[in-house]
Amino acid sequence: MAFLGLTPHARGPRTAGRGPPSDPAGRARPPFPLVSVLDGPADYDAVFRVVRGAVRYALGIERPGLGLGLSDLPPQLGAYWQVTGNLIVMNEGLVETMRSHARSPLELNSFVYVILAHEYLHSLGYLDERAVRDVTARVTRTAFGPDHLATRMAEGNLWSLYPFLAWAPGGNGRRLKVVSRFDLATTNQYIR
Repeated sequence: MAFLGLTPHARGPRTAGRGPPSDPAGRARPPFPLVSVLDGPADYDAVFRVVRGAVRYALGIERPGLGLGLSDLPPQLGAYWQVTGNLIVMNEGLVETMRSHARSPLELNSFVYVILAHEYLHSLGYLDERAVRDVTARVTRTAFGPDHLATRMAEGNLWSLYPFLAWAPGGNGRRLKVVSRFDLATTNQYIR
């Protein structure tokens, strides 16, 4: 099982991204087109579209057909993805706590983006926690640039940036709600 833990001892990435990669002819890529989706109200599917697009933009890889569940996980656990599984399980208490403290849709969406990006990268084969934190930061910096709030979150430590998350309601993970209409870009042909 791979997970995003929000422990105070979790360290940020050791390396930063290198900026948008160039094409074989040496020209810089155009800007990432989905960056503005995080600026306004967005559901989980919209944020995940940004995650999938950013990973494809930065790394050239993707995986279709993931689902999302919300659970009452302990506050120090942001989310998890079970190896070989198709479901990302996110800590609903953390999301709701962030929703009540976020100063803007961008802040909430960036938080959800970082958690989903981390777990999505696990599903793509990045199983080592330190490596996936580094890759999450690199992907985010490449897609959004160094000054975007999502980049600062991905390169930092969510626990340190948002200490109130320690008091988020938690549980033992026994309750699970599956989010409908998630990853529609790859599942809308066969899952309704």
